[in-house]
Amino acid sequence: MQFKGKRRDFGLGPVHDVSLADARCMATELRKMVRGGKDPVQERGLRRASSPTFEMVARRCYEAMKGGWKDRRNVSWISSFENHVFGEIGTKRIETIDSVQVLKVLEPIWLAKPDTARRLLQRIGAVLDYAHIKGMIPNEISLRSVTRGLPRQNRQVEHRAAMPYADVPAFLQKLARQDRSIGRDALQLTILTAVRSNETRYATWEEFDLAAATWAIPAGRMKMKQPHVVPLSPPALVLLKRLRAEHEALDGQISAGRMLFTQSGKKPISDTTMLKAIRDMKIETITVHGFRSSFADWAAECTRFPKEIAEKALAHRVSNAVEAAYRRTDFFEKRRALMAKWAEYLMKNV
Repeated sequence: MQFKGKRRDFGLGPVHDVSLADARCMATELRKMVRGGKDPVQERGLRRASSPTFEMVARRCYEAMKGGWKDRRNVSWISSFENHVFGEIGTKRIETIDSVQVLKVLEPIWLAKPDTARRLLQRIGAVLDYAHIKGMIPNEISLRSVTRGLPRQNRQVEHRAAMPYADVPAFLQKLARQDRSIGRDALQLTILTAVRSNETRYATWEEFDLAAATWAIPAGRMKMKQPHVVPLSPPALVLLKRLRAEHEALDGQISAGRMLFTQSGKKPISDTTMLKAIRDMKIETITVHGFRSSFADWAAECTRFPKEIAEKALAHRVSNAVEAAYRRTDFFEKRRALMAKWAEYLMKNV
């Protein structure tokens, strides 16, 4: 190629990395530079000098997105890159990253750490999309073909250990006889309402209307990011009114954001606090989350409530998109009846 009478030679990349079609496109781009009076050597040098590395772009992407995440995801997102990605491609220029290099990142952990590897594939794709919309790379880069160069993962779904529903009433009554603790109270409320443990742990008094017997959990605290109103059964109300009276005696005026279950007054109890209440009863195999399965099994086998009522009580998302679009009701009154039946079942021998 000639530029102002001088010969310019260019390497377009290794033949096994650059297809004939890509080479033709790059050659066309170089000719356009020459016709525009630009020195291709100088232009490409300037581009390389100003082009950020993959790690630089990943960190910019992280800073741009992390505002809407919970603290745990903030930490895990960037640490997964530090542990598995930056060492392989962190110093490479963003425009040089392709599916072949992503494959090299994933190969060592694809079978050893399948969940981490799948998340990393999605996160690397997010970084490349970010680079594209910010004008750092001209074209979108698809990573759909990456998994075709990797062995099939044997995904095994591990269900949380659950107590048979027939054993839950005796367990709850035994729990009530244990020494009072924050973990015990939180676990009782979790079982009575069939909510997730995090929904209990982060509960604040402003979410509760004890007169209306409702617990309104905002969308930001729900797994599916949809607000969820829990009808409170009589036993749940008894527990909450006792807690309320204790907090009023301790704090006087209770602030709206005051947490129900906290050791310090500022931070919620940990994940293990409720689990400890179970382990203190010499039960080693059951998890807190498993009581949601106990509730679901009881509703299916011991009641005539339709499945969708129990699913809504558990705040599960409707899997069928068309059905979800048309089913706008939250079955609140039917859920109130269902939760009352559940509480009656749990307290049947009290």
